[in-house]
Amino acid sequence: MLSTQLAQLQENVPVGLADAEAVVAGFDDALVGGFARVGDEPAAALAALAGAVAGTPLHDRVAEAVAKVTAGSFSQEDLAALAGARSALLGAAHDALIGQFDAAVGRERTPWSASVGVPAEVSAPRGAARAWLHETAVAGWRGVDHDLLSAVGTPVEAALAEPGLRRLAVLLDGLAAELRASLPVAMMAQVPARRWADLWSRAVLLAQDWSTPADDVETISGRLLPLGVDLHEHGTAIGVQVHGVLEPADGRGARLVRTTVVAAKVETITGPAVWRLLQAHPVLLAALAQRRAVTVTDLPMHGGDLRWIDGQARVGEPADPFAAARLLLTTAVTAATAPLDRHPTAIAEPVLLEGYTVRQDDDGLTVEWDGQQLPVAVDRLPAAGPLTPALVAASSCCLGLLRFDGGRWLVQPLAVQATVKRKPVEAHNGDWAEGITDPKVAKVEAKAGDAVTVLRERAGRLLRR
Repeated sequence: MLSTQLAQLQENVPVGLADAEAVVAGFDDALVGGFARVGDEPAAALAALAGAVAGTPLHDRVAEAVAKVTAGSFSQEDLAALAGARSALLGAAHDALIGQFDAAVGRERTPWSASVGVPAEVSAPRGAARAWLHETAVAGWRGVDHDLLSAVGTPVEAALAEPGLRRLAVLLDGLAAELRASLPVAMMAQVPARRWADLWSRAVLLAQDWSTPADDVETISGRLLPLGVDLHEHGTAIGVQVHGVLEPADGRGARLVRTTVVAAKVETITGPAVWRLLQAHPVLLAALAQRRAVTVTDLPMHGGDLRWIDGQARVGEPADPFAAARLLLTTAVTAATAPLDRHPTAIAEPVLLEGYTVRQDDDGLTVEWDGQQLPVAVDRLPAAGPLTPALVAASSCCLGLLRFDGGRWLVQPLAVQATVKRKPVEAHNGDWAEGITDPKVAKVEAKAGDAVTVLRERAGRLLRR
């Protein structure tokens, strides 16, 4: 049974995972104080990072970078080497965990293959981003101030102007927003060192003018059966990531895929209102709200990621996500994760859990089968959907994402089947994609006012002036 397999995952942590985590944590702590003056403890942590990649092609370059940082004279290239070593360690941890998961549940995954790289053009926006990230590393999180944060505006604006750099632009903007909201960082009792180091490292790697693999995008047609929706909300952006099973039109086997649509936002737009920012994708929203299949035609796909183009999709027949999961989830093939995206906290594997009970205590919710336990990621339940901790607690069937966070496996619910007041209830994160269906919640939202409409009207007035 899946419950037993997941329990084995909890009990059998991959060898070396704790050591890798300790090395990364040491680097992250060193970044808190900055690299302007590296003391004995941060120097030891940086040396441990170089030691962790001994025997790999990275070692000599990372050791050189560590020596320069410790001496107080380092370049942007040295920081790229350190960020690369940190990313490689976390990528190895990711691969070990995914390998353990695949072996436990029998999931088939296509091996990773990379084509020959093509030279990347030297980019001024990337250079500006690297300069700002260099200054940030020198200052450290404790040394971040208003002057440093105000300087990020130029690289963000320049990167936004180039479609290929928008990922970097949004990342820099989000990191700066978090830092700005935390000022003065020097007075914080505890700095979110792991999260900020993750964001910083990813930005450093994205900002490099390195050669990039040739575009391995394929086009695919077929029937997409959505399984669930994972909403990613930040103060300045909203992302809706749909996990599903794609049945290719050419008759090949079913594939686990995901597709993401995003929109910029402001902090005042929260909860169900965020769906109104995604009205450029009516076919996708209709499929989620109405629980229907989607016929897609010639959509670009890279690995397991579909690039959504609403005009090349058509809403099809009703499709029960739970039925689709029961029939196809065990046999669908999933794609390998791209190297830059390999990170333990990025693991999000669709699973179907059935026949469990839910225990609720001060630590949160836990699903149980025959004494075996799996924590529930209650903090990941979005305010833009109908799922609540109470509904999850009343459930006995869950479509979710299996994740690894804080040294343990846990499940993030995307949809549940529950019994409430002796009546069966089914709720999905995407149920409100075309509008709130719960009368009580709709009434509360109506009283609060429509922030999206108000902001659009004000923006229209400014543009007419």
